[in-house]
Amino acid sequence: MSSYKYILFDLDGTITEPFLGISNGIKYALDKFGIKMEDNETLRKFIGPPLRDSFREYCGFTEKQAEDATRYYREYYSVKGLEENEIMPGMDKALKQLCDKGFKLYLATSKPEKFAKIILENLGLLEYFDIAAGASFDGTREKKEQVIEYLLKQIKEKYDGFNIEQAVMVGDRHFDINGASYFGMDSIGVTFGYGNFDELKNAGATYVVDEAKGIVNVVEGNVS
Repeated sequence: MSSYKYILFDLDGTITEPFLGISNGIKYALDKFGIKMEDNETLRKFIGPPLRDSFREYCGFTEKQAEDATRYYREYYSVKGLEENEIMPGMDKALKQLCDKGFKLYLATSKPEKFAKIILENLGLLEYFDIAAGASFDGTREKKEQVIEYLLKQIKEKYDGFNIEQAVMVGDRHFDINGASYFGMDSIGVTFGYGNFDELKNAGATYVVDEAKGIVNVVEGNVS
């Protein structure tokens, strides 16, 4: 029998394969600075953490440059990048199965909330989520802990009997696992995204699974 009721999901690398849209947006932004980046490994590192942090870390940008780069990125992403997403293998079935069995599903992403909802709607997945929470455009809510705090407040307002022990966070990077740990929440790391087994286990993931149906098995309590 499952001990979980509230299932929180990351978006990029967990529900969706976002590389094309994000990498094209990064290239568009860097082109404004006269920088060419064709290294896919570096581009992949932008998926997960807040964009401003990534521009500072991987491009050596100042705070002002990172802010400008984020604005340029969104010029592209808001028009084209939103359409350049695919569903991770099996995730549509997993979300439907969990929803049909009565679990409450939530989105907790560092992507701007407006963009995240559009992506889920475009992919036909928004209907599965009780609440879809994401980052703010102004950078005041972008780290995973901030997004989860924002989401948990909404859940608690909606359900008087909410218990954090009945919640679990699903994600592909250590940011997701660390965010869950910050609130004393269990977590499920997935290796089909942008993090690997070692990253997830070292971050303290309660479980690590290799495919979408593994998430369902953990949530339903079908694990030894």
